Amino acid sequence: MSGWYEVSKSSNGQFRFVLKAANAETILTSELYTTRSGADGGIASVQKNSPLAERYELKITKDGHPYFNLKAGNHEVIGSSESYSSDAARDKGIASVMANGPTTVIKDKTLAAL
Repeated sequence: MSGWYEVSKSSNGQFRFVLKAANAETILTSELYTTRSGADGGIASVQKNSPLAERYELKITKDGHPYFNLKAGNHEVIGSSESYSSDAARDKGIASVMANGPTTVIKDKTLAAL
């Protein structure tokens, strides 16, 4: 099985999505969107931009841990990774987003449970 997106609603009513790898680990987290259509647009942007190596911005947290941002063609951040223990681990995270980002599987967690 390949990865998938999960769309959820935050406590303040905004939307976010995460990209999950096949092992269910979160590999990319979006910003908050005021509308569901905004989140859907963000997913479409990840699907389009995730295979492109030049869209990844390598960063370091204040305490020295590597992470990355995925940027759209207009240089806006679409999503961010967790912080990693090493550059090699971050690079594996990028490879996972590149491989799983194009997926069209979207799980909607905004629907109320019956």
